[in-house]
Amino acid sequence: MLLDTASLYFRAYYGVPDSVRAPDGTPVNAVRGLLDFIARLVQDHRPDDLVACMDADWRPQWRVDLIPTYKAHRVAVETGEGVPDEEEVPDTLSPQVPVIEDVLDALGIARVGVAPYEADDVIGTLAGQAAGPVDIVTGDRDLYQLVDDARGVRVLYPLKGVGTLQVTDEAWLRGKYGVDGSGYVDLALLRGDPSDGLPGVPGIGEKTAAKLLDAFGDLAGIMAAVDDPAARLTPSQRKRLDEARDYVAVAPKVVRVAGDVPLPEFDPALPREPRDPAALEALATQWGLGNALQRLLLTLQG
Repeated sequence: MLLDTASLYFRAYYGVPDSVRAPDGTPVNAVRGLLDFIARLVQDHRPDDLVACMDADWRPQWRVDLIPTYKAHRVAVETGEGVPDEEEVPDTLSPQVPVIEDVLDALGIARVGVAPYEADDVIGTLAGQAAGPVDIVTGDRDLYQLVDDARGVRVLYPLKGVGTLQVTDEAWLRGKYGVDGSGYVDLALLRGDPSDGLPGVPGIGEKTAAKLLDAFGDLAGIMAAVDDPAARLTPSQRKRLDEARDYVAVAPKVVRVAGDVPLPEFDPALPREPRDPAALEALATQWGLGNALQRLLLTLQG
């Protein structure tokens, strides 16, 4: 099981009241919410391995170089060349992220992030290397591209907490979007995604993109059709796709998750006991993690 950790702690932050606080008054709603999420996921799915995948670089420069608008609207502070820009994050969430990292480390839950890559890239690399079935837990539709029935890779998309999950396999993707996992990249880049600053091809929405992919197979087939006067494209579609050639040429590398992240050595096995009980006890006391941590510990013990 691969966790898109930031996606989950953002959901926990907005789903758990900020009245949930540590003894010193610091909000810990994202921390405790994430612990409850992990407990429920382990309880319901009993994975052999569990990896909390992290954003070591939430806006990699190599993606920005290709599409400068990539996540630009989410930049809070431009830090300068060679240093990742700071992401706009709620004031009471930012201090909770180091606590989440410390708790995961003390528990012994593998936590993996590699610069200059996003958590999506770590997930894509791990999913590609896995010998057995993989469940990816994320609220980010971009990871639908990794769905692969033949390899047992599916996305568990939270609908309500993590107790109600949309199980995304190839049948679900075809029913919803008319594409399989590998075709989702082409659909996403044609459609665009304002939340990631991807402009898409103007005038080509999700339904039109799906129809074009159904008619011409993939992005390369669509662009070949632009150059074929006999291809059944409307004049406006042909014009818009022709004008978007520069974007279409670079967008696949931006939208497609990397599958070759140089991963560090780590133990992905789901821990039965905390790696560092003393550190975990100190964190539990300092941050008032209480029942949320106890529920997770009991669940890990089986």
